[in-house]
Amino acid sequence: MAKLRYFDASNSLNARNATPAASHSEFLRTGKITRTRAHWLAEERRYLTHDEVAERTGRTLANAGEKTHQNINGFHRSIQFPKMLFHRTLRDSPHLGYCHVTASRTKFARYEEVSWAFYIANFYADIGDNDNFFDRIDVKYSRMYFAVAIKPGEHTPEKMTIDRSVRGNGILFRTDDPQVAIKNVLLLGARNEQLREIIRQL
Repeated sequence: MAKLRYFDASNSLNARNATPAASHSEFLRTGKITRTRAHWLAEERRYLTHDEVAERTGRTLANAGEKTHQNINGFHRSIQFPKMLFHRTLRDSPHLGYCHVTASRTKFARYEEVSWAFYIANFYADIGDNDNFFDRIDVKYSRMYFAVAIKPGEHTPEKMTIDRSVRGNGILFRTDDPQVAIKNVLLLGARNEQLREIIRQL
């Protein structure tokens, strides 16, 4: 795959808004000749490094993670999750990334105790194996919310890996709808069936 290049469009947008579309129309309208440097020189694009793009993506992901964590913890005082925010960007596509929001343990379906982690990504994809965490990335969707069962990594450099013994693939839920995601996280965090029933009716 060709290495992506990114340029900063913020300056070009400001310059476009600040000057008229065509110099001759401005001359006919006012009788003045525009002599601003930005108007006469060809517009120069400032290309961003992959590190700069990754930093901007990381800030956006961290803000989304912070807001999502506040929304989850604002539902009910008996359901509180630790804030465990960190983000990663994809190596060859730093405009794409994901943010870890929280992690917890719960009784899930027929499983006695499942450790799980909740993430937000700025794309939609299938969850792959640990060597390739995401498969078939689709950027048509602006967000993906998902939770996976986790366990300590045994023969991998990662501290935690997906526990594929849960549901065969380790995925507890995956959606592009923020309301569905919050509802699912709250169901995972609810300590009793009465509270789960209230959440299901939302």
